[in-house]
Amino acid sequence: MRALRAAREVDAPDWLINAGAIRDAVWDAYHDRPPAMLRDVDLGFFDADDLSPQRDDAVEAALRACAPELPWEAKNQAAVHLWYPRRFGTWVEPFAATAEAVATFPETATCVGVRLRPDEAIEVVAPHGLGDLLGCVCRHNPTRVSREFYEGRLAEKGWRERWPLMRVM
Repeated sequence: MRALRAAREVDAPDWLINAGAIRDAVWDAYHDRPPAMLRDVDLGFFDADDLSPQRDDAVEAALRACAPELPWEAKNQAAVHLWYPRRFGTWVEPFAATAEAVATFPETATCVGVRLRPDEAIEVVAPHGLGDLLGCVCRHNPTRVSREFYEGRLAEKGWRERWPLMRVM
């Protein structure tokens, strides 16, 4: 809730806390243990008017000012197509909204984003549904990454050790 309130206060356009920050909390709860220390709190936003890396930095700085104890990582989803090929070697189409970007994350369980509305209601964006997230299922999402990339990521992250009840599809 602290992260959601800070993100709401900063109010970057079309923001969603997403990916591992959501999955990790849910899967730790699925395993009946307290949430581990977050590696990062992923915040996606969509600002087509400023695609510069400085825009990401400005949003992160604002988030750190609101909640300095959290490890923020903010990414403008409107700019992904500019840096993704350099980092991952694959071209991607420009996105039209943060939810569209969330739909392409490597595993369906990470394709979930949340935001806190002014009335304190939590809005959930889950383009592939919540079944894999809530069922602790790790399934390849072929929208953006290859099966080889997914399998490498699965081996590298150590998720089987962290979440022994996780089912890999």
